Amino acid sequence: MSTETPQSPDEGAPSRAELAARIDELETELADATEDDNDPKMSIIATKGTLDMAYPPLILASTAAAFGYEVTVFHTFWGLDILHEERSKNLQLSSVGNPNMPVPNAVAALPGMDRVTTKMMEKKIDDNDTATIEELIETSLDMGVEFQACQMTIDLMDYDEDDFYDGVTTGVGAATAIQDMADADIQLLI
Repeated sequence: MSTETPQSPDEGAPSRAELAARIDELETELADATEDDNDPKMSIIATKGTLDMAYPPLILASTAAAFGYEVTVFHTFWGLDILHEERSKNLQLSSVGNPNMPVPNAVAALPGMDRVTTKMMEKKIDDNDTATIEELIETSLDMGVEFQACQMTIDLMDYDEDDFYDGVTTGVGAATAIQDMADADIQLLI
């Protein structure tokens, strides 16, 4: 016959206060682990480097960031000029083949017309107090937008990585851009 005294079911078990504290701890850990899972994500690919095509990715990126999106903009080919500190200040507006230009294609093809239409657009930008390319880049970077420069294009165009705005991520390849797009809620090609 056993001489041990039977234990009550509550002996050795945690108290209600201890269980409540453990539940609170687990809920906090779960919230921390899934915190970023609810942030929407936008991925933009910028392929054009004209003045009129520099604005869409920058405006969309900064606006999405203002709405709480995690935003990545991958710049490749001529879109890389947007991130190039010197070249971004001299982006041109092509008047040929642009049906919305106030100049017929026959006139737009004349030498120097791209400079004329670029000056017209720059005047509109200035008259309307629209942010410059540099201002949009700086604002976007301040808001956490990640600008990525395609490494293959950097090599192809023989650019120096130091020529890009501070904060631009260089050395990014297509595989990284594809993975970023796969993880994004919104993917745009501009």
